[in-house]
Amino acid sequence: MPAHLSRRDFLKCSVVAGISVYIAAPGSAALAALFEKERNRPLPWDPGTGKIRYRTDATAKVTGEKVFSFDMRGRDLPGWPDQQAHAMLLRVTHADRAYAGFDLSILGDALRPDRIVTAADLQRDGVQFPQFYGEDMLLPEGKTPAYLGHAVALLVWHDFPRFRAAKTALKFRDDIIRYGAVTGPLERDPWAAFRYVRVGGATAFDDDAYSSLKDTPLFPTAYSKKRPQWPQANPRGGLDAQGAAHAAAIAAALDAPGADQLVLQREYFSQSIDTAALELDNGNAWFDAATATLHLVVATQSPQEIAADGPRMLAASALGVKNLVLHPCYTVGYGSKDHNPFPFYALMAGLYGDGRPVRLANDRYEQFQASLKRHSFRIRYRIAVDRKTGKFGIFQGDMVGDGGGRQNFSPSVCLVAATAAQSIYYFPQSDLASTVIASRALDAGSARGYGTLQSMGATEMLVDEVAAELKLDPIELRQRNVFTSGMKNTQGAIPGGAQRADEVLARCRAHPLWRNRDKRKREYEASHPGKHYGVGFGCVQKDFGTGAEAAFVEVALAPDGRLLLRHIGVDMGTGMATSQSALCIPWLGKPADDVRTGETEWPELPMIATGDPWLMQQSEQDRNVGNPRWTPNLVSPSSASNSAYFFGHATREAARLLFTQGLWPAAKAIWTEGFGGGQLAPLSVRREDAHWVDGRLTAGGLVGLPLQKLVAKAYELGLATGAIVHTFNRWQWAEAEFPLEGEDARLPLDAIALRWGADGSSGKGTPTANGYRMIERTRAHYPPTQRNNAGVVYYSAIGTIAEVAVDTASGKVALLNHHSVLECGNAIVPELVSGQLQGGLAMGIGHALHEYLPLYEDGPGNGTWNFNRYTLPRAADVAVWKQTGEVLPALSASDPPKGMAEVVMIAVVPAIVNAIAHATGLRFRELPVTAEKVRTALSTGRVQEQTA
Repeated sequence: MPAHLSRRDFLKCSVVAGISVYIAAPGSAALAALFEKERNRPLPWDPGTGKIRYRTDATAKVTGEKVFSFDMRGRDLPGWPDQQAHAMLLRVTHADRAYAGFDLSILGDALRPDRIVTAADLQRDGVQFPQFYGEDMLLPEGKTPAYLGHAVALLVWHDFPRFRAAKTALKFRDDIIRYGAVTGPLERDPWAAFRYVRVGGATAFDDDAYSSLKDTPLFPTAYSKKRPQWPQANPRGGLDAQGAAHAAAIAAALDAPGADQLVLQREYFSQSIDTAALELDNGNAWFDAATATLHLVVATQSPQEIAADGPRMLAASALGVKNLVLHPCYTVGYGSKDHNPFPFYALMAGLYGDGRPVRLANDRYEQFQASLKRHSFRIRYRIAVDRKTGKFGIFQGDMVGDGGGRQNFSPSVCLVAATAAQSIYYFPQSDLASTVIASRALDAGSARGYGTLQSMGATEMLVDEVAAELKLDPIELRQRNVFTSGMKNTQGAIPGGAQRADEVLARCRAHPLWRNRDKRKREYEASHPGKHYGVGFGCVQKDFGTGAEAAFVEVALAPDGRLLLRHIGVDMGTGMATSQSALCIPWLGKPADDVRTGETEWPELPMIATGDPWLMQQSEQDRNVGNPRWTPNLVSPSSASNSAYFFGHATREAARLLFTQGLWPAAKAIWTEGFGGGQLAPLSVRREDAHWVDGRLTAGGLVGLPLQKLVAKAYELGLATGAIVHTFNRWQWAEAEFPLEGEDARLPLDAIALRWGADGSSGKGTPTANGYRMIERTRAHYPPTQRNNAGVVYYSAIGTIAEVAVDTASGKVALLNHHSVLECGNAIVPELVSGQLQGGLAMGIGHALHEYLPLYEDGPGNGTWNFNRYTLPRAADVAVWKQTGEVLPALSASDPPKGMAEVVMIAVVPAIVNAIAHATGLRFRELPVTAEKVRTALSTGRVQEQTA
């Protein structure tokens, strides 16, 4: 490591593609501001109740002093040059004609950039995107842009005043970019297509005749005019041909229903929206040519991706970079900063700073023009229902999403939209196909909801229409068809854990808002002339996780009793650092004192991963499973609502291991000494009898021991004082056998390392790093790769009742009140769950009534969009003072917490649309339901649908 870097106290982490990767240590002077060492306090809590008083970053948040990547300049980081350079990207506003260069003459000599970087420079220097993002980091001249807003040049100024003046001069001008011949938009095959066919057995609990889990999902054999061509139907052919034959039979049954069957066909549209992260995409990079080191301060949900792909990007260049120093920071994003290309643009910018740090940061117009968007979907559903019983029989869906100009996460959004479409219902037969096309729209990525908002929202609107046709109470119809424990989903998988949507439905049906809706409608409309009143309902269950969740976590006790928690997760404002800290309490008697998030390298537990965990064949897994350092996946980004259940599992298991291998044997030693060393105690005592009471550990009536005394004994006896674990979940936890005693001989972990005593010099295992020893597993039990076909098995559920008033003159929909019932297991910190519920509801309300982006030339890709044109819901729009919510009590104290940050935004969307139908008698199937649409429909008596 270069000598002059030592003052920054960096931690050398690894070598990737021949480049040394350093992750700035959270305790270093260089990162004191970023990690707010003085402001992030240990969690204030009540040892008697275990209640957290406020979150770790509470003081910084309420005083406005929480520091993000966006706030950082070179002068803020010791060792960086004080002179900060600034950069911007030039972007096209047309994607149907060849790009022919740019003209900066408007700037004159005074404002001309100090450095201009084009595709020719990147090609010369060998700088390009990681493979995930495709080609043309900057578009070469002569090519047609892949999408509106495609970047064509990087402009760098060495000082801020000239940068600011030049950027202002360039804004909103159509004469900067030159174009050649009109070519039309690029024609490309869809990014992905999936199809899930299931034909159940005689009952909901019998074996399936066909399903994707038992047999196979269907994949296209080719594409024609952006539509997938599915395998040819053949009931005696291969598995895919058999699936196509079942799909054909389903279609035939829907085409010719019996007299006792109601078949409804409806089409729905869910719009593109901006994720509206308040921290704009940004980065600050400095290339120190003297030491061949690139330093990068960046806002990201997935620092592991940058730590892995950033060095590969640099190694492929001819610029001689030998070291990458990465500063992961606090950020906010809810998906918008997960696998976002912007950090790689910032890294690229740093290469061309002429020795100065280069800050590349969007303003709000640029954020609209370039940030990841939610996928727009057009959905056609058909459903068959028994007219007499109201039982659902067949569900068929054809969904087409718009993924924009780069692939990003479109394949997985495509998959998840299809697997989620069933929502809370059981269908004996189903055929659900989903396609996401490539287009000239902006990239769509990992936005909150991830395809399920679109597909399940439409399902809930359809179910309400079925109830109206059958003249049934909409919640009663849902209760007749609700998915219960042991039933199979549309992929043929039985979800894990108890399914409790039926309890959510019962609570909502008994709520006064719903029970008295007809009476309230009469009274409200009588006292409010010119207003229509309605109450609507929506209920959904959302998967959480990805099917390849993996995490590293360290929990360690210092000699003075301070507790360290080190985690791969990134706190995006959700309170993840607070909740993970709180998970230490049951095992270690207190929350963590020092929480370090966004950790990317773990030399103490040197694991390796090969292949793609989602596409992995069983033969590859079998070939590698004997290597105790192999795992299907190393780490997961902070997304997919994975912190509570998946990250929490890793934290709990690390804390548990530290207890069982350290504090519990220390306690037994102290209690034994207290009785003269002859026996443990006059009372029988077991590990499961142990409890923390007012900060002291007791068991079986024995004297309570304070944590500090236990820690001192653990250090004295060379017991475990630190534990690092690795977890993997493929819709089931991987387990492994370890050379430990008792219950620790087989754990729901696939790798562990322990630090024994003060320095790990004694104890079991192979020495690795920082005093730790890896306890190599003797046997591993990974879920079979076939479980990837399950799609999803972990769900949390929510039901929402919405009360609206529709103004007949203006068409404005006023949300008067709403009530939600959420099922999410045991809440780690109830106040954080409440905050997520309220925030998610606001996002859903925006999607239902306010937020909309045109996909193409009139949309944000033209660079003119800001919040003056894009409407977010305000406090007055979300019933902020009247809204209520409740969380179903957990079934037991051992219930795990469930991921719920996404599900909370979904049910309110169909609830509002269904409430408008109750108010006006008109069914809206195109989102958002704006005042203009309502006013037009009220005047004509019919809802006008837009074309695809």
